Amino acid sequence: MSDEIRKVIIIGSGPAGLTAAIYAARAELSPLVFAGGLYGGQLMLTTDVENYPGFPEGIQGPELMERFRAQAERFGAEIRNEDVVSVDFKHDIKRVSIDGGEFRASTVIVATGASALWLGLESETRLRGKGVSTCATCDGAFFKEKDITVVGGGDTALEEALFLTRFGSRVTIVHRRDHLRASKIMQARAHAHPKIHFLWNARVREIVGDRHVEGVIVEDTRTGALMERPTDAVFVAIGHHPNTSVFAGQLILDSRGYIESPDGVSTSSAGVFVGGDVQDRHYRQAVTAAGLGCRAAMRAEQYLEALDAKEAAVR
Repeated sequence: MSDEIRKVIIIGSGPAGLTAAIYAARAELSPLVFAGGLYGGQLMLTTDVENYPGFPEGIQGPELMERFRAQAERFGAEIRNEDVVSVDFKHDIKRVSIDGGEFRASTVIVATGASALWLGLESETRLRGKGVSTCATCDGAFFKEKDITVVGGGDTALEEALFLTRFGSRVTIVHRRDHLRASKIMQARAHAHPKIHFLWNARVREIVGDRHVEGVIVEDTRTGALMERPTDAVFVAIGHHPNTSVFAGQLILDSRGYIESPDGVSTSSAGVFVGGDVQDRHYRQAVTAAGLGCRAAMRAEQYLEALDAKEAAVR
């Protein structure tokens, strides 16, 4: 364990974590960022990003995150590609442990994000970014007048499907049951839309294509019969899980595992702040995550200033 007490430790290296690092570094707080072994967040799995401001021609997701990282390092952020294995937020000085060491800080910013749930198919991984996606807002515009498949049966799937009707000529929802789990109002909207169709009692067993999606092989969940249908894109909408397992028992989490925050930035532990998809259940966009990371860094700076003022008054 190092004797040094850092001003700020940031856990996570997606848009929220690295934006927090940029702001904290520019405030001369010398942030230490634990980026994880697979740093960069969900954008490292994305090809073309066309909705992030400042890039009119678009930019590749990994390149965008490399630029975030370079900017944070330029201002003095220390970034380590290591995973946090445990934390202790019960005291004024926070403790963050990695394999082989423990670090202490007056404030911590949690920006570990959320991960999309996938079907677990080899073809899904191979064609990710080539017609396979988990984000209609990010990728829907690439499939104008195309046949689109959405996998899922909850509110997320129907929200994605309804959004995709703006672009696709036909949107087919593939669901493993004969009824939806989504709210009644979302079901009514989906059933009423002329572009939306349903494939009931069906499970996607394979995504067909070499360089891009060309179709799906679906299994009838009642008979086991397989059928191939052509499609140009597959949007997997079976949910997300927040990356919060390491914070269980240290921060208050909601029933789905997201960090609870009364104002979108503070947490149940004084001096611990949150930014990005690990708390944001709704938007899950790079630009909103970056804004939330900015808020977390500014609140951490204010918290440290209040600590300094309190110590000065005691002296």
